[in-house]
Amino acid sequence: MNRDRALEELKARLISKSRLQHSIAVEAIMRKLASHLHEEIELWGLTGLLHDIDLDIVEGDLNKHGLVAAEILDGLSVDQTIIYSIKAHNPQLGYQRRRKVDKALYSCDHLPRFIEKCALSVPNKKISDLSVDYLLEKFQEDGFISDANKEQILACSELGLSLEEFIDIGLKAMQEIEYNAS
Repeated sequence: MNRDRALEELKARLISKSRLQHSIAVEAIMRKLASHLHEEIELWGLTGLLHDIDLDIVEGDLNKHGLVAAEILDGLSVDQTIIYSIKAHNPQLGYQRRRKVDKALYSCDHLPRFIEKCALSVPNKKISDLSVDYLLEKFQEDGFISDANKEQILACSELGLSLEEFIDIGLKAMQEIEYNAS
């Protein structure tokens, strides 16, 4: 499956504009990470783009999220590596994150929303106005994001990345796609 087809399939199943925007942001970060780690950029990008394809269908039910996606993507003959990573990104399902792409998707999932929330806390509400130092400061701020989301983002260490490196990669990726936080 190529990116154009993947985006078409995603748009056919996601009603929520914010979920579509989130999927595109995760895709951008996954592509940037793949490049940084010398991994398969297309495979990682598609994994990020398609990771929430079932979220509107399952209506947020985390006991089904990932499993329904697997059924959809299997029917579309999507690479099994992508399908497994999508199942593994939902900790509720209990799939082990074995490969780098699995670990990357898991750690990337909450990064766009964190960066977006940071952008909403600055005067112009633009991601382009953010710095890595500001994001690190907000990350450490008590109550700014949940401990569960922090833990998931900090899983970037499983990729051999520091939090600072990971945030830098994510911020640059979102700035490049001109992600709109408002």
